[in-house]
Formats: sequence, C-alpha cells, structure tokens
Amino acid sequence: MKKMNKVILLFTIILISHCMNAQTLLGKWNNRDEKTGTIDSVVEIYEKEEKLFAKIIDITDPELRDALCTLCKGSVKNKPALGLNILYYLEQKKEKWIGGYGLDPRTGHYFNVYIKLVKPNKLKVRGYAGIPIFGKTVYWDRTTPL
Repeated sequence: MKKMNKVILLFTIILISHCMNAQTLLGKWNNRDEKTGTIDSVVEIYEKEEKLFAKIIDITDPELRDALCTLCKGSVKNKPALGLNILYYLEQKKEKWIGGYGLDPRTGHYFNVYIKLVKPNKLKVRGYAGIPIFGKTVYWDRTTPL
C-alpha cells in the first residue's frame, strides 16, 4: 500500500510540474537586438482559446515607438508596431508550442515558428520557412524572473 501511495504522489508531482511548466510561457519577455545585445522590445505572450499569441508591448528606442509596419501586408499594413501581434495561433505539442506563425514587423515577412521554454526564464523562438532546419533562433528572457 505504501508503494502505491508513493507512485501516486510521484505521478501527481510530475503532472503538476508539467502543468505549471506549460503555463510559464505566459507573461512578458525581453527581445534583444541581434547586433548590440541590448533589449529593443518587450513582448507579451498571452493565451486565447487555448492557443498562444504574442504582441509587442514596449519598444525601448523612443524614436521607434511610433514606427508603422509599412512593409507588412493585409490588415496589419501601416499599423503601429507597438501593440502589434507577432506570434499567432501556437498550439502545445509536448514541450513545444507549434503550428502557428510569426511576423517580423521590420521586414513584413511571415514565417513558421515554434517556441520552447529552455529554462524557467529563457524562451527559444525558432522562425523558419517550411522546415525548422532552415531557420533562425532567438532567445527571449523573462522580464521578471520567477
């Protein structure tokens, strides 16, 4: 009987840990300029109808805060970059969130994307065309560490 209780307890701990890990992507993340390494924007990941989205909530360069997405197409063309969604419709598959797409407001290009929590306060963001092997990875840091 004691063995069964230990197994149930272990299973419960693993299940709770997994559920908490899935939720830790939500919140605010720092995006860094590739060349300088300085924070250039803050992105907020939020959930809507069991899918993840992300939008730009702060741009650190005062001269770029009013920038428009002039190279974007469709309904986001000429919309302010500040407040713009840049990740759309990601679904959880094991430890990754996949199946959605991203938008680079600097170029106006859409791309496939997946995100994965690699540490409690570090998020891997992989953008690619077609298959993940042909892509680019950036890492976002949580604004307020857990």
